[in-house]
Amino acid sequence: MKPSDQLYGLNETPPVPITLLLGIQHVCIIAISFVFPVLLIRSMGGSEAQSQFMVSMSMLAGGVGVMVQALGKGPVGSGYLCPSVCGPSFLAASMLCVKTGGLSLVMGMTLFAGMIEGLFSRILEKIRVLFPPEITGVIVAMVGLSVIRVAGKNLFGIEDGIYDGQAAAAGLSTLFIMVGLNIWTKGNIKLFCILIGMICGYVISYSLGVLGPQDLRHAMASPLIWFPFSHHPGFSFSFAMVLPTVIAMLCSSLKSIGDLTTCQKINDPGWTRPDIPNIKKGILADGIACFCAGLFGGMGQSTSSTNIGLSIANGVTSRIIAFSIGGFLILLSFFPKLSAVFAIMPAPVIGATLVFALSFMVVAGFQIVMSRMIDARKTFVIGLSIIFGLMVDLVPEAFSHVPAWIQPVFASSLSASTLVAVLLNLIFRIGIKSFATLSLDGAGKTSELIFGFLENQGRAWAARPEIIKKACAAANEYAELLSRRSPGQPMEIQAHFDELALTLTLTHKGEGPELPEKAPETASLLDHPDCFDQLSGYLIRSYADTVRVRHKNGETITRLNFDH
Repeated sequence: MKPSDQLYGLNETPPVPITLLLGIQHVCIIAISFVFPVLLIRSMGGSEAQSQFMVSMSMLAGGVGVMVQALGKGPVGSGYLCPSVCGPSFLAASMLCVKTGGLSLVMGMTLFAGMIEGLFSRILEKIRVLFPPEITGVIVAMVGLSVIRVAGKNLFGIEDGIYDGQAAAAGLSTLFIMVGLNIWTKGNIKLFCILIGMICGYVISYSLGVLGPQDLRHAMASPLIWFPFSHHPGFSFSFAMVLPTVIAMLCSSLKSIGDLTTCQKINDPGWTRPDIPNIKKGILADGIACFCAGLFGGMGQSTSSTNIGLSIANGVTSRIIAFSIGGFLILLSFFPKLSAVFAIMPAPVIGATLVFALSFMVVAGFQIVMSRMIDARKTFVIGLSIIFGLMVDLVPEAFSHVPAWIQPVFASSLSASTLVAVLLNLIFRIGIKSFATLSLDGAGKTSELIFGFLENQGRAWAARPEIIKKACAAANEYAELLSRRSPGQPMEIQAHFDELALTLTLTHKGEGPELPEKAPETASLLDHPDCFDQLSGYLIRSYADTVRVRHKNGETITRLNFDH
């Protein structure tokens, strides 16, 4: 069942014109990431032809990646609309490579990163402790927060610290059009709010002089067709670049885990936790896209949070759109005159598009974080990782003297926040046991003890609030029912949590209360007071997903399992 706010769900097929236009809209968002290979080429003093080659090959790799991701065949692909773009996580490591061994080393290490990511996807289930939902939520939110500086500079036309009023007017006007169309319109106009806004942004930018005639002439001067493979610089490898490349790959993969978790959440109204087997397939597809980037001659690929934000905004998550996106990207890689239209995209339009799409990602991230109960440990994991991540952007001089091998981590607030979150989560897990026990003596305020015990443990384990509420209600009902049958009877409650389930084991002497599978008739409650005990027993069974009762050495052991 698709969520109520979606126009076209995951397995639905929109009409062909809408599929094509939505594909173009997504390509417009993807085009923003092509600034990274251009920055990389400029950092080495490369030529315009090298920039054009790397952008074209990044398009080709991204086209392959988005289709492989959406296929979901066998062990490869999540089956979601989750496009691939030039990954910002790879920028710092790629710059180190290009300074050390030129573009051939960038290609070789990008190829290596894709292979390592493929291997990483195979062990994902065994290391799932590294990325519980609150960590993936932080990563998703930081995707939006980490781009604020770049988005703001583009939105207001700030270059070399100089504010451009004309650019700011164009950027804010474009943003207002996108937001207004999304809020106050319906149907196809809302569906294509970003595409319409970007077209308006081009027109406004041209009328205000932000986009000049020389930009249009430059775009038209590009050749109609070219075969860029002859420009490939070849491959080389350096053991000195292995660690920076692996760090960049891990940061990119953890961000992709957050992106795929968001895809699962927006496509499933009953979402409760990340589907790790599905994420494994998605990360393998992401690794294939990265491998293809190195093979073809592009920049390292990673899943696109901005495009997922677009899917949330327009309510279309159909995987069919992925093949439209992939087809356009592959086509554009061989037709530079068409891709040049994206290359001259005005900075204010880029900024407005980023601000619009990433707004949804920040909110989605915090929704994932708040889907779990939070205690002091989790508060510091979440808070410190966000704060230290933002410090990279706000106080960059604090990290200017870190060793070269770890520079890729502190090259962006996203990668720094990801590393801090993962490390703090592991450190703060010390002292947290998966088992906890409460002993009740049958006297005193039993309800307060049960609720306090389970709520405190729920926060420590970062459990879902609704599961803890069910467990509290079931355990309390059982204790009250036992006290009515055997006043003063002591009972022990052992709680066990493993992210997939919360299990309560209730142990006491003597026979346990009856837990019927059917509720007693309403009329019988008035005539037979004992039926109230049957109703309590039925409620206990209905709260839990499974119930097992066994008797051993004169004791009753009742196990209540709550799927998490």
